[in-house]
Amino acid sequence: MTSPLLAKETNPMASKRGVAPPHATDCHAHIFDPTRFPYSSARRYTPPPATVPELLRMHDSIGIERVVLVQPSVYGTNNECLLDALKQLGERARGVAVINSTFSRTQLEDMHGAGVRGVRINLEVSKDSDTSDALRRLRATVDTLGDAPMLIQVYAALPVILACGPMLRGMRQQVLIDHFGLAKTNQGTGNQDFAALLDLMKSPNVWMKLSGPYQISDATPAYADIAPIAKALISASPRRVVWGSDWPHTGGSNRPADYKPTDLEPFRKEDDQRNFGLVWDWTAQAAMRHRLLVDNPERLYGFASH
Repeated sequence: MTSPLLAKETNPMASKRGVAPPHATDCHAHIFDPTRFPYSSARRYTPPPATVPELLRMHDSIGIERVVLVQPSVYGTNNECLLDALKQLGERARGVAVINSTFSRTQLEDMHGAGVRGVRINLEVSKDSDTSDALRRLRATVDTLGDAPMLIQVYAALPVILACGPMLRGMRQQVLIDHFGLAKTNQGTGNQDFAALLDLMKSPNVWMKLSGPYQISDATPAYADIAPIAKALISASPRRVVWGSDWPHTGGSNRPADYKPTDLEPFRKEDDQRNFGLVWDWTAQAAMRHRLLVDNPERLYGFASH
């Protein structure tokens, strides 16, 4: 895909705010295609379609070349939609699947061959704050993966992440924490939990994803209050942070009391160009932006280096 924005990046003035460097990667996006791949009957919400062509149009608008697709919870452990999207996108894409203890080594190898480079544990969609359950699920995932070359991506509230900290540090797998570790902006950066999160990031296997600003901030649409948190996370581990759009932005409405999981829930109305521009608020130097958007994703997901 050729983008005018990408063409500009070859210019010495390419550090201009919002212009993506070549091979920039969106490390968190979802595909929803319920016509071809029906949602799980056990889902907790029902999003509208968001297909590969729509994702490519969004990426073209901000100059993104590569993407990591994350299996959404509405598909459970059926990764067919994810694998189909990876096939459509080819070498420009990697995937993060959802598995359970029934997955065999052969299945994992087949998914790896299709571009899957990790598995996700989602404790937040159900608001699961049971630490013992989180630890159990982590152990089960580690056991199922064995020595498969896949990272473990964790989406959980900050207290749950911290309670699992010792186990996360001890894993042989790379661990990627979703959405700023859900360190809420209204709690600032001076509290004990945030300090513990920064300490956790000192572990050489722990990574952080800066994605979905609305996940931690209510200051729409500019999300200016995120900068202190993002800067602190980047400073704590500049070689183990990546960025993601969280497109197409699920959770777009306040659910009424009589809400049913089968009710269609629209996506959030987000300005993807504005949100991408936040990276320039968090990184003063072009070299750090390149590391965040290109170098770190290449190492973590196995994209070809340039």
